[in-house]
Amino acid sequence: MEKHREQKGSRLVFVLYPFQGHINPMLQLATIMYSKGFSITIVHPQFNSPDPSKHPQFTFTPISDDLSQGEVSPADLFGAISALNKNCEEPLKECIQKMLKAEDTHDRISCIIYDGLMYFAQSVADHLKLPGMSVRTSAAVTVLAFAVFRRRDEQGYISFLGMC
Repeated sequence: MEKHREQKGSRLVFVLYPFQGHINPMLQLATIMYSKGFSITIVHPQFNSPDPSKHPQFTFTPISDDLSQGEVSPADLFGAISALNKNCEEPLKECIQKMLKAEDTHDRISCIIYDGLMYFAQSVADHLKLPGMSVRTSAAVTVLAFAVFRRRDEQGYISFLGMC
């Protein structure tokens, strides 16, 4: 593992979507990457934060999301996704910039790995000239659903609003 630590860029920053079905797969991937020698930082919204005591080998960093329990409802999934992507972009950018200023030359950020629902993270990665990687934590069929969501009004697809 020490051999990996000597490589340029050995820290991975994971950006979590704050629902359990998304948190668990990302933490599992982070655990695998940690076993391969990477340092892991978990960046997460304050809403529904993961438990850092279950992964003491990781650095957990909360970012502001400006959400309250009452504002996030499973019945309004689109609203929650939109609010998180709007509210978390600037806090993530500030968080990563602080990490870049303080980083050790042997522990540089090599990639931002983010849940596909936290798509703003790619804009932050691009802005900071870092690689970004989207991870889909749900079933493959949801890729088709996302294509439908974006075009549902323009092309007459079924509206999913009001179905929950």
